[in-house]
Amino acid sequence: MKILVSACLLGVPCRYDGRSVPDERVIRLMGSHVLIPVCPERLGGLDTPRTPSERRGYKVISADGEDRTAAFVKGAKLCREKALEAGCELAILKSKSPSCGCGNIYDGSFSGTLVKGDGITAEYLKKWGMRVLNEDDPEAEKL
Repeated sequence: MKILVSACLLGVPCRYDGRSVPDERVIRLMGSHVLIPVCPERLGGLDTPRTPSERRGYKVISADGEDRTAAFVKGAKLCREKALEAGCELAILKSKSPSCGCGNIYDGSFSGTLVKGDGITAEYLKKWGMRVLNEDDPEAEKL
């Protein structure tokens, strides 16, 4: 199976803080699946490192008050294009992220508070009919 994967989970240092968060469970999937790494925020034109961002309703705002919604939407659309080009059937994205979070994301107050919801890319991929999981989802363990 071809799987779209948040690049930071595969060890690419593309997170807002310039780090990665390699996940051995996701990396192991390379043995039996084709993984297509993406970073929606980088695809949307944001630099690494960058000021952290969180969703506030339909917008994505950085900690210093900059509206980054357009970059996040652009990145989501480019991720969809990459998924379609590669023939991906599934996406495994970084939990809690304002772009990749699936099920729970930070509430936009920069206080560490989680709320139910999806990041921009996860939301868009779901709307386009793709199955989306995060790295902690028990279904990802079964692949």
